[in-house]
Amino acid sequence: MKNLADILELDGPTGPPTERMLQILTEACRLFAIRGFDGVSVRDIAQECGISKATLYHHFPDKDAILRPLVMGITRSLHLRVLGAIPAEAEPAEKLRAFMTESARFFEEYRWAFIVSSTVFWTDPQARQRRQRIGWRDRHEALLRGILEEGVRSGAFRIDDIGMAGRLVLGALNWMPKWYDPKGPQVASAIAEQFCEMLVKGLEAVPKTLP
Repeated sequence: MKNLADILELDGPTGPPTERMLQILTEACRLFAIRGFDGVSVRDIAQECGISKATLYHHFPDKDAILRPLVMGITRSLHLRVLGAIPAEAEPAEKLRAFMTESARFFEEYRWAFIVSSTVFWTDPQARQRRQRIGWRDRHEALLRGILEEGVRSGAFRIDDIGMAGRLVLGALNWMPKWYDPKGPQVASAIAEQFCEMLVKGLEAVPKTLP
């Protein structure tokens, strides 16, 4: 997994996270992804980091304070990363491919944090944080819908329901954390490329031409 410092969103003018903060966030992220947020205690995180609970509390007052920058950072960073990877002048099918492959690449780079974010997205009790995350999620979904609508206007895609098609694309991508094996034969972006090919070309066999 890449350095979490690249995607974290920490509240307040705290400056960049310290090495100890990054260690705590990284170990907590892995534990949350494997055991679930409720299945991990502050003591568990401290033990994984080789520090005392008092040292951990010096940096984070509770588990929620560890979780929040991970979830917010993933939501925001995924959208900005994918947005920057889509060529402005490309055809709709190429834009869709870039959307899907870059999403999968981001997931693979930040796999533990992505899993944590997707599983606890709605559980943050702080309304402001929840609204911010939903705002970034809505931007991301609007980006995808824009690509699909452009494809319909140009005649590249035949879609009766843009919203349903968008959910199909996002569902294929967001389900990957449930089954993807980083030790498997294909990287995540290659799998997303295959997904895109199936969606664009369809699954229906091409009729054989008569001799």
